[in-house]
Amino acid sequence: MFSVIFPGQGSQIVGMGKELYDKFDIVKDLFKQADEILNFSISKIILEGPKEELDLTVNTQPAIYLISYSIFNLVKKEFNLNLNQAKYFAGHSLGEYSALSCAGYLDFSNTLKILRIRGDAMQNSAPEGQGGMVAVLGSTVEVIEKILTENKENLKAEIANDNSEGQIVLSGKNVDLEKLIQILKDNSIKNIKLPVSAPFHCALMHNATKIMKEELNKLNFKNGQNKLISNVTANEIKDPEELKNLLIKQIENRVRWRESVINMIKNDISHFIEIGPGKVLSGLVKRINRDVKIDTINNQTDIENLKI
Repeated sequence: MFSVIFPGQGSQIVGMGKELYDKFDIVKDLFKQADEILNFSISKIILEGPKEELDLTVNTQPAIYLISYSIFNLVKKEFNLNLNQAKYFAGHSLGEYSALSCAGYLDFSNTLKILRIRGDAMQNSAPEGQGGMVAVLGSTVEVIEKILTENKENLKAEIANDNSEGQIVLSGKNVDLEKLIQILKDNSIKNIKLPVSAPFHCALMHNATKIMKEELNKLNFKNGQNKLISNVTANEIKDPEELKNLLIKQIENRVRWRESVINMIKNDISHFIEIGPGKVLSGLVKRINRDVKIDTINNQTDIENLKI
């Protein structure tokens, strides 16, 4: 059995999807529709940049979704490979929206619009320059949780992403992260300050949660074709109302990607297909379990070589 997985923020590069855009009308049409829906040229930012524009969270989120959705529909409609035969759909953070849209819970137009709102809300939830994120390498969730608990009187930080074995991302105010970085160094734990402008998936995103709750509750989610794996619980979900509530919680909660992949494998998944720009999730899955099959779909050759 296979699962289809969709990447999140950080996978974007200028020119992503250009080969497929140039070759296939279905991709061109979706890019054109996206420009009309958003009332600006997201396609120009994707195909030509500048990078600084693409890297703005308010643009990155709908851009990555547009690429993932375009590839997904291209695979289905031009190459007759039915990815909806997958047992599960899952995505990392904003990738969860790509998953639910491709599974039929929310249409293309509403997903683009809500991701534009989400990107703006998350970017502006914490004052600019006050919050950030730190990647921790080669440690475990248990060790990091112990450090955070032991130092909770001196600093406030949270696990934002549990990505894979040995890769955890922390969020918090920069002043607290600087203290934490020193503690990690003292414990010989490798860490890297990430080049992000906001502290995603922690309590500092509270304003974004309020905005997303209001906006998501305006939308009518349909019954989708596939079971989703929730970032918040790492378990399967199919009920549209429960999905909506978990998407609201997702803004401030840990992305449980490692647990999600482990749970899918426990439920007979032996093949993961990553749909979207980059190979980030394929790399994470490989770190979690080297025995599963992984396909990354970025271009025509990838699609032609795909067997499901």
